[in-house]
Amino acid sequence: MPPLIITFSGLDGAGKTTHINTLCAALREHGLRTRVLAFWDDVVVFSRYREGFVHRVYGSERGVGTPGRPVERRDKNVRRWYLTIARHLMYAADAIHLRRVLRRAAASQADVIIFDRYAYDQMANLPLRSRASQYFVRWLARFVPRPHLAFLLDADPGAAVARKPEYPLAFMHQCRTSYHELAGLLGSLTVIPPLPLEAAKKCVLQHAFHLISRWNAPGARSSTSAA
Repeated sequence: MPPLIITFSGLDGAGKTTHINTLCAALREHGLRTRVLAFWDDVVVFSRYREGFVHRVYGSERGVGTPGRPVERRDKNVRRWYLTIARHLMYAADAIHLRRVLRRAAASQADVIIFDRYAYDQMANLPLRSRASQYFVRWLARFVPRPHLAFLLDADPGAAVARKPEYPLAFMHQCRTSYHELAGLLGSLTVIPPLPLEAAKKCVLQHAFHLISRWNAPGARSSTSAA
């Protein structure tokens, strides 16, 4: 039977890794086998070359920012018209590869496949107030496999930057606005508000296990559209 697909999207520093680890542990306690895929490492095509490009051309710093060692990333926060065109093309290529990755992952023994980021994070990086980008995002959302549960972890940009200082605060505010615009455009994202950590964990687990209870109902798997 096809596995469940759960995705986590949101700002850098929103707590995706923490929530994924918590969910995986809870699922294993209930006897469910999980597989975690990182969108950048497992899906994005030519990720090494794309990363090398921003380092050479835009001087983006390497590594992940921490409170004790902030970095200055220059990649998705660089907005040039030619990069916007390139992003549309690259994101379409990533979407094609995503379908292949999911077909291979579905053949594994996992009951639940969890994505650390998804195509939605790429969509949120496009100028969503552009009519052309809106049409593209709607097409892309129909083309990529729709998760059974797609979390959008909302976060205060200031708190996110404090946990993971990589991008300017003003850009993080723009990103948060873009994620909310995307949620309104698609209508399929489950938004977790910026709650205290334990409350947010509880909210994520409630949504996940509600899905699993419906998934285990007789005939549920045969009626799903995400497979």
